[in-house]
Amino acid sequence: MTAMPQSSHPPLRLAITAQALTHGGGAERYLRDVVSGLHAAGVRPSVLARKIDPELPQAAMADGVRIDTRGVPRLWRSAVFDWKVGRWLRRNPTDCVFAVNHSVHADVVICGGTHPGFLQAMGRRAGPADHRQIALERRTYARARRIVAHSELMKDELQRFHDVAADRIDVLYPPVDADRFRPLTDASRRSVRKRLGLPPDRVVFLLVSTGHTRKGFDELEALFATTDLPITLAVAGRPLPRPARNVVELGYRQDVETVFAAADYTVVASRYEPFGLVGVESVLCGTPVVIADTVGSAEVIGDSAKVAYSRSDPQGLSTALAQACSRAQAQEHRIADPAAALRYDPAVRVHVDRLLALFRSSARADA
Repeated sequence: MTAMPQSSHPPLRLAITAQALTHGGGAERYLRDVVSGLHAAGVRPSVLARKIDPELPQAAMADGVRIDTRGVPRLWRSAVFDWKVGRWLRRNPTDCVFAVNHSVHADVVICGGTHPGFLQAMGRRAGPADHRQIALERRTYARARRIVAHSELMKDELQRFHDVAADRIDVLYPPVDADRFRPLTDASRRSVRKRLGLPPDRVVFLLVSTGHTRKGFDELEALFATTDLPITLAVAGRPLPRPARNVVELGYRQDVETVFAAADYTVVASRYEPFGLVGVESVLCGTPVVIADTVGSAEVIGDSAKVAYSRSDPQGLSTALAQACSRAQAQEHRIADPAAALRYDPAVRVHVDRLLALFRSSARADA
């Protein structure tokens, strides 16, 4: 039997802080991907989180440490969580602390969004809870050795809102499981569309949304209600507030990859979207995107796979929808080579390899 190659690096004692290791989207999905990638690389981290689902495969790939904040008022919950993280770290020496949430104990921290950027994009004024969140962000970014921005958009916000020096920021786009997100055959696409109740004679735009205001649903609803174009908006995720013309509600989906592949376009019209994995996931499924300039993943999607528009242009979205509809009617919209349509390699292995290099270069000398 051939021996497995041995790593030239000493074992890495890695702690990861996060809100939850559970089956969810966003940061939770990112954490699952990172833990899986670390497991494949032979690294077993400790994961410190408020919630840990023991049924997840990734729960067996890490040493889970549940940080209990039950009964703590919401305004103080993050501070108490981080205080308990610090207490655990004093008792358990580590080489590097990686924060998926915000922690003043982090050596390397992810920036998947800034609170000042969110408030600005949503037109909201900061209240007491917002000020506490912003203060925690600033302390976290000030103390970390390296900050991983999930897009150039986030790198810019780190510099504008938190005065982080550019040479402390590494732009590292988040990974996507390409084995899960992949195109369907034409016959399978037709079958899925029929099963979902999507009209065969209309151009279908998919919106994946759990927060309709931030995702731009109100603007989309108004356009689809008044358009004369043969288009339908399919919404996967949170229930809609009301029935709407030319809108089909799909509900929460465990098979979102097949929905991506069945749609003609995915529309990413968010008012604030630090990256927007749905854009990359859609492209990997062979489905182009209509995407706003406020979405981080627009940076990594090639021109052939997107219809881009500016949210500052009042007619931008309606013009983009019309262009996309015209391409679909001419059968010129599907993506023949999804990997070539992306400007980075979204493989989990590639992402985790770069993270490991950052973890080792940021390791504590006194660990």
